[in-house]
Amino acid sequence: MSSWLGGIGSGLGQSLGQVGGSLSSFTGQISNFTKDMLLEGVEEVGDAVTELQVSNSKLAEVEASFTTQKSEYDRLRKLYAELEEKLEASEIQIKAQSAEYRTLLQQKDVEISHLKARQSGLQEEFQKLQHSAQSAAIGPAMLPVTTASSTTTSSSVSSYLPQHSGSHQGFHGDEMDLSDVIWSQQEINRLSTEVMRLEAEVAHWRRMSQTSAAAGSGTGDQGEILKLQRTIKDLREEMSREVDEHQHELAAVQDSQRQKMADITRRHRDELAEYEERIEELEEQIQSGGSQPTSPSDSKVPELQKTISSLQEAADQREKQLAELSASLEEAQRNEASLQLERDDALEENAGLLQNYTRLQASVTELQTRVQEQEGKALQKVQLEHEIQALRKNLAASEKEIERLSSLTVAEPKEEVEHADILELNTIIGTLRQEKEVLEQEKLNLQERLKKAEDQTVSNNETDSGESEALEDLRAELERREKVLRNTEEERDTLMSELEELDRQNQDATQHMISVKGQLKKAEAELTSLSAELNTTKDKNEALKQELETQKEKISQSAFTLNDLHMGKQQLEGSVKELKDKLGHAQEQNREARREIAELKKTLQEREEQLSVAKAEQDQAGDRATEVQGANEVLAGKERELSDLRRELDEMRSSQEKVLSEDYELKMENRRLKEMKESQGSLKRTVLEKDTRIEALKLEKTQLEGELRQAESKITQQAKQYQQTIEELTRARSMDASALQMEHERAIKLNQDKDMEIAQLKRDMEQVASDHRDTNEMLSITVAGQKQLTDLLQEKDAFTETLKQNASDLQMEMENRITVMTKEAEALKQVLDEKEKQVGGMKEENSHLKEEIDRLRDQQSRPQSLAEPRTLDIITELETEITQLKASRSRLEDEVQTLRRTLEEQQGSLLLSQQSLQAQQTELEQAHARHQQTTQNYDRLIHARDEEISNLQQMVDQLSESRSRADSPPVQGDVILQEEKTQTLNQENGNEKHDLSKVEIEKLVRGIKEKETEISQLNEKNLSLTKQLDQLVVSRDEVGKLSQMILQKDLEIQALHARVSMGVGGGHNQDVLFLQQQLQAYAVEREQVLAVLNEKTRENSQLRSDHHRLMDMIAGKEAALVKLQQENQRLSNMSDPSGSQEMFKETIQNLSRIIREKDIEIDALTQKCQTLVTVLQTSGGESGAGSGGVSSNQFEELLQERDTLKQQVKKMEEWKQQVITTVKNMQHESAQLQEELIKLQGQVTADSDCSSKLTVDYTRLIQSYEQKERRLGSLSQELAQVQQTITQLSTTKEVLLGKLDSVAQTPEAVAAQSSAPSLTVDAPSHQTSPTADSERLQDEVVRLRAQLAEKDNMIRTIQENNHRLSNSASASESEQRSQAEETRQVRERLDALQRSVREKDLLIKSKSDQLNQVSESLRNRENDNEVLKQAVTNLKERALILEMDGRKLKEENELVAARSREKESEFRALQETNMQVSLLLREKEFEMSAVSEKAATMEKMLKDKDQGKTGELNQLLNELKSMQEKAVLFQQERDQVMMALKQKQMETTAVQTELHHMRDKEQRLNLELERLRNHLLEIEDSYTREALAAEDRETELRRRVAMLDQKLATSSNAVENASQHASMQVESLQEQLNGVVKQRDDALIHLRTSQEQVNQYAVSLSNLQMVLEQFQQEEKAMYSAELERHKKEKEEWRRKAQRLEDQASALQINLDEANAALDSASRLTDQLDLKEEQLEELKRQVDLRQEMLEEAQRKLMNLLNSTEGKIDKVLMRNLFLGYFHTPKTKRADVLRLMGSVLGLTREDVDKMLVDDGRHGVTGWMSSWLGGRGAQSVPNTPQRPTSGQGLNSSFSEMFVKFLEIESTPSLPAPRLPVHDIKPLGAPPSRRTSGAASSTFAGAAALGKRPGESNPFLAPRSAAVPLLAGSGSGGSGGHLLMKPISDALPTFTPVPVSAEASAGAVLKDLLKQ
Repeated sequence: MSSWLGGIGSGLGQSLGQVGGSLSSFTGQISNFTKDMLLEGVEEVGDAVTELQVSNSKLAEVEASFTTQKSEYDRLRKLYAELEEKLEASEIQIKAQSAEYRTLLQQKDVEISHLKARQSGLQEEFQKLQHSAQSAAIGPAMLPVTTASSTTTSSSVSSYLPQHSGSHQGFHGDEMDLSDVIWSQQEINRLSTEVMRLEAEVAHWRRMSQTSAAAGSGTGDQGEILKLQRTIKDLREEMSREVDEHQHELAAVQDSQRQKMADITRRHRDELAEYEERIEELEEQIQSGGSQPTSPSDSKVPELQKTISSLQEAADQREKQLAELSASLEEAQRNEASLQLERDDALEENAGLLQNYTRLQASVTELQTRVQEQEGKALQKVQLEHEIQALRKNLAASEKEIERLSSLTVAEPKEEVEHADILELNTIIGTLRQEKEVLEQEKLNLQERLKKAEDQTVSNNETDSGESEALEDLRAELERREKVLRNTEEERDTLMSELEELDRQNQDATQHMISVKGQLKKAEAELTSLSAELNTTKDKNEALKQELETQKEKISQSAFTLNDLHMGKQQLEGSVKELKDKLGHAQEQNREARREIAELKKTLQEREEQLSVAKAEQDQAGDRATEVQGANEVLAGKERELSDLRRELDEMRSSQEKVLSEDYELKMENRRLKEMKESQGSLKRTVLEKDTRIEALKLEKTQLEGELRQAESKITQQAKQYQQTIEELTRARSMDASALQMEHERAIKLNQDKDMEIAQLKRDMEQVASDHRDTNEMLSITVAGQKQLTDLLQEKDAFTETLKQNASDLQMEMENRITVMTKEAEALKQVLDEKEKQVGGMKEENSHLKEEIDRLRDQQSRPQSLAEPRTLDIITELETEITQLKASRSRLEDEVQTLRRTLEEQQGSLLLSQQSLQAQQTELEQAHARHQQTTQNYDRLIHARDEEISNLQQMVDQLSESRSRADSPPVQGDVILQEEKTQTLNQENGNEKHDLSKVEIEKLVRGIKEKETEISQLNEKNLSLTKQLDQLVVSRDEVGKLSQMILQKDLEIQALHARVSMGVGGGHNQDVLFLQQQLQAYAVEREQVLAVLNEKTRENSQLRSDHHRLMDMIAGKEAALVKLQQENQRLSNMSDPSGSQEMFKETIQNLSRIIREKDIEIDALTQKCQTLVTVLQTSGGESGAGSGGVSSNQFEELLQERDTLKQQVKKMEEWKQQVITTVKNMQHESAQLQEELIKLQGQVTADSDCSSKLTVDYTRLIQSYEQKERRLGSLSQELAQVQQTITQLSTTKEVLLGKLDSVAQTPEAVAAQSSAPSLTVDAPSHQTSPTADSERLQDEVVRLRAQLAEKDNMIRTIQENNHRLSNSASASESEQRSQAEETRQVRERLDALQRSVREKDLLIKSKSDQLNQVSESLRNRENDNEVLKQAVTNLKERALILEMDGRKLKEENELVAARSREKESEFRALQETNMQVSLLLREKEFEMSAVSEKAATMEKMLKDKDQGKTGELNQLLNELKSMQEKAVLFQQERDQVMMALKQKQMETTAVQTELHHMRDKEQRLNLELERLRNHLLEIEDSYTREALAAEDRETELRRRVAMLDQKLATSSNAVENASQHASMQVESLQEQLNGVVKQRDDALIHLRTSQEQVNQYAVSLSNLQMVLEQFQQEEKAMYSAELERHKKEKEEWRRKAQRLEDQASALQINLDEANAALDSASRLTDQLDLKEEQLEELKRQVDLRQEMLEEAQRKLMNLLNSTEGKIDKVLMRNLFLGYFHTPKTKRADVLRLMGSVLGLTREDVDKMLVDDGRHGVTGWMSSWLGGRGAQSVPNTPQRPTSGQGLNSSFSEMFVKFLEIESTPSLPAPRLPVHDIKPLGAPPSRRTSGAASSTFAGAAALGKRPGESNPFLAPRSAAVPLLAGSGSGGSGGHLLMKPISDALPTFTPVPVSAEASAGAVLKDLLKQ
């Protein structure tokens, strides 16, 4: 760059040297020519022929010199064009470098903002001190050399190096390099002006020498002139050499500057790294000292003060070296003040945190009240348990009575029963001991968990120290907001100042208009025009009011939309809170269920001790709550963020609840242990209690299931509500977009209607300023709303820690997109700036044209000698301005085409993004519908499965005895079915792998996850069933031990048990292997799906990278590719953002329509330029033909054209505003689209989770179905076996019954036979001898005894068989019935399972169809991408075509320039006609004076009216501001009220839910009481029935005994009667026999009764034990399943919460991005203000130079006027002296010669001589000097052949020639001020030097006007065409000023007839 600039400088120096040389040669030729002319004038030629020849030769010489000068002029013009091109190229390169510097600055700003986010307070302090250090480092780096202002040339380089004024701010702005470039350009200009000044001095000295030579002898003049020329050449060479040296030194200085910049940046980075390390150390210190109660602000403020003091000491040391660092110290003091302000803000934040702490204390008190309510519930439970204890006591009393009744019977067999009871009790005690050990282990685990929870609370307290960083972030945000506020205030002030300036300019413009119209029209026309203007201003005021009203409406609409969004956000948060409350309620219900289960197992003896323990532990919990309060106080003292405090309080609450629940469980464990010690004596009571508890638990289970169903229904309703809210938001956004479009179209129509009405540009500027203020206020309102939103969002920041990485990635992507959008916006702004500059140039050119027309008319009314050169100048300038207008038109067309292209591209991308959004929304709705259907189906299936499982469990319990007999291999058909299904699934997956798109993959993943969840649930159910089967096997073993009476079946039962255990184990292993294989297959399928997904994402990333490469070729392609790939890998479920392209297309169509309108306007402009030229020509022709008079119609047409030009300029400005608004709208829409994309991503992930769960459930259902089918097969086999056993038992029963009948008949016959012979024997016994009788009796007694023994044995066996058969028959009948019912249920379930399998197959088919549809849609998307690629290539081709068109237009412009050169000759012909118009000027001057007085009065009137209007406008603006502030206040109040309402609603809902819970618990307890009472009554009834039955049995047995006794008595009486004579021994034996028989009968009776009781007790005990174990197992399985289900629900809720957190974080990111966009907009506005200020400064300088030029011109014109009619004094003196020196005889000849010189005829001279003879010398002198005073205008020159031409033609021609050559024929082409972008204000000393140099250059005889400062160059040094800049300044436009200010009016001085042309020559020489 530096070398390139040096080359440009050297080229400029050489070209300047050449120009100077050519000018010097030209001046030398002029001086030679004047000298020759003087000599020729002094010579006295004798005859006229020789004089004619001499004049002809001189004429030829003059023409030759003229041609040479013309060629030289052409060469110089070409050189100037080349230099101008070089200058444009240098400006372009400077712009490119400034853009690069800006990008670097943006990167640095991003890095600095990241560091600020960590600890913004310290970082800002460091940055400010670092700025001061950098200014100190850069200040001495530059060369402090003073500028030299000497007039002489100096070779020292130091004179050209300026001194730096102040210190720059390092690399934080590109002002330094740009200012250096501008400064170098100014130095070049200064040197060129120095050269011009030296040349002017040379010319002055040359003139002096020539005048001295003319006065004296002209012999040695030639040598002196040559010497002077040589010195001039030497000086020019030295100047060019010094310029080259200066350029090289400039390059060296720039290189050193770059090196210094690099060093500074390196140092800055090192210091940043050191600061980061320091920040980390401070953070570690803060974390280590976080436990201390001191606040971080109090600890950080001294640290910050220490760092500030150390930096101040360093600054003092540097101040000793450089005094310039005092400013940095002042900045440090200001920073201290700002830190104190921050501390005050922090104290205010402390107050807010204390309020939050009070709120938290209130919540803690609410928790305490809830704990008290739970205590009350526990007391109610204690009362209920007391009632249960009383009932148990009654039971025990009844059991004691039964035992007393049983103890009345004989106590012999009691010992055996007690021995069996003891054995059973020992077994029970062993099992209880095992359970006690298990419970002790659980107690230890709970204690460990308690310790862990306490550690967690300690760690939570430690994590509080990390919240200081968040506080610092808040401070940084506060400072940033304050900066934004200050910027907005500054903008408001600048806009107000601009408004005032515009009002002033408006007044000036109106005054100028009135003055111009007063000059041209009469007073009546002026009055009418003024009234019309007043009406138009009223209309405009009304239009402005309407526009203000529309703006108010827009503001209100935007506020309403913002409030709606706010409300939607609050609703979402409220729903989140409700979900959390419901989760908490479900967990509390779960905990209550556990507690109630544990409380039912408690004993009744230790209630009082447990109450005391519970009170003590509640005291501990209160202590913990106080500790929590203390921790919260410490947190409040430490000034942490609101969000962190809330998160930690939630964590503390959860930990407190966990601790309380764990303490409660520990209490339960202790109570259980105590219960186990006392459970040995209370077995029977516990059995009855377990029955009641099981029933109660079943009831609770049903209630819990109902509550869970309610919760699920509520969740579905909430999901629907969420969907509705999302749809409403999307609708609101679409409505906003449509409303904006409608407003946009309406604004376009309004602008088109007002184009013809608006005549003043400044009012439009006021509109723009008001719009800008409104937008600023809207932005402030939105910022306030966003602050509220951020406050609400920060409450949810507790959940965002796990998602910070994803959020940062998304933020990077968004920042990249925002940078791209900002680049596009900058490009558009640059284009708009260029358009504005071009419009300003066109304004200037229009004003110049009108000035030229005015000047032409003025010059037409002047004398011919003055007007000729000026009209030529005006014509040439008009032609050059026509060419410039055409060039600007071509440029405008090119820029319009580029804008069209960019807008079309943006519209296309917007339309694509909109389409993608719509497609995603439709897909989301479909997915939601599918998800709801599938969830409903699965809920139905799950309920059906639960019922089936419960029925199967009952079946298994009933078939537990029969299951042990046989096991059969499982059915194989189901396995084959499963294999076929898996094969078909794999085949479908393989076929679908080829055309999977993103949506298909998402659906597959969802399905897989759902099936996995189903599989896991079914696996858990299968495991629980297998556990129950194992427990049933154990119970079967116990049954086998108890049923020892059936010895025949023991071996078979053992074998079957072994088989069952083997079969169960094998089946389980097979299931596990099958599940593992399925898992592996699913993993393989998942890998394949992921591979396809990666391929698709790769293709998508390639397409996106191509698209970005075509969109912005200059932007970093590789970085964009990497970021897009990362984004695709992260967000693989995202679809193409192509839905926003429809909006882009619409906006591009609107913009293309606007651009077409602008093209039409540009064409109209060109046509008007052509009409201007034709008007000029026609006006010239009419004046030539009609010999004078400027028509007022032409002037009115020019004014109308000026008005139309102003209207078109206003249209361009409005179009610029429209483009800016469209760009802002597009930015807003892109932000909204990104928010919707993030939401859609969250929903897509949720749908994928649901689908995966469904797939898992499906697979599990299939497995459970197969297992159940296997079990059904085994159960059917067992049924067959049971039926066979029942048939066998029935046959055996019939056989036994038949035997019993026969046995019952035989003893009766025997008894009859025995009684009959005894009677027969009695008759003859009296006859036989007593000895024989006694022997017979003894035999008979022996025989009877044997028979009795046999009968007793028979009775015993029959009773036992009967008992056994009755038991077996009842069991077999019950088993038959139950098995028949089970077979029927199993068949029904099989049918249902087959139906569900068919439904699943149909579902799979439908999903495959959906997959195919989605693949087709993906193919369509790919086709669309290809179409877009083709469109991009077409756009490239169009761009090339447009470039070709631009070249053609340039060629056409060159042709037009050639034509304009041809027209120069035509304009010269108009000169003669313009001379005649000057006579009319004298007549118009009198009219002018009268009109000017009237105009002054009208101006005063207008000023008064305008002041009134401005006052009304200000009042309206103030009212508008106050209304807006009131609206903002009302909105804030409404938001606060809504927040309070929502809090109240939440509290009421919480209270209502607690009330419902309390009522449900009361109902449950009442039901429990009623059930226990009914149960007790039933037990009492059963006991009374059993007692009555036992009594009945006893009475029957006694009756039988009495019968037998009676029979024996009768038989013994007969024997005694028969054997009265028997001996005493027989009697004693008989008595003994009777006693023994009685004892035996009693013992038998007692034995039978006791055996029956023992059997009954044993059967009931075994049944009770089995039932107890089964219920324990069922409880365990149920509670484990419920626990797992609750865990799953918990996980689901957690996922939902995480999803909501994701959405909240996405909203936070969008908010931050919107804030960043606002900051960038404010920065852009600041930059624009700076640029406008610089423009105004430049315009002021231009005005100053213009005024100086006008003063110089006035002096020149005065000089011309003064020297117009003067006479050559030297010539006249010579003639006068010659007259008196000659003798009197020859004085007549001398007088005749003088007369010939003066152009007098011979007759006049002779007449004068005659008069002389009469009157003397005085008469002659008087007649000679005052003879023809009336003649004022010389005759037009005739041909040299006439007699008069011999005397006067040559001198007059020479005078004309000198006048033509002294005035420049063509003004130098002007550099357009508005086309050059102000790159930055140069230093103050440089600008002053440049200004002085430009003044010198302008004053230097107008020789080289183009060589001065290109940024500040005037149009012409001779004739001013600019009185002020076209678009600014307080002076206004030239057309608006009165003519007396802009153009000097001259009255011609009368010249005597005797005055010759020699006098003019002499005056010229003297000058």
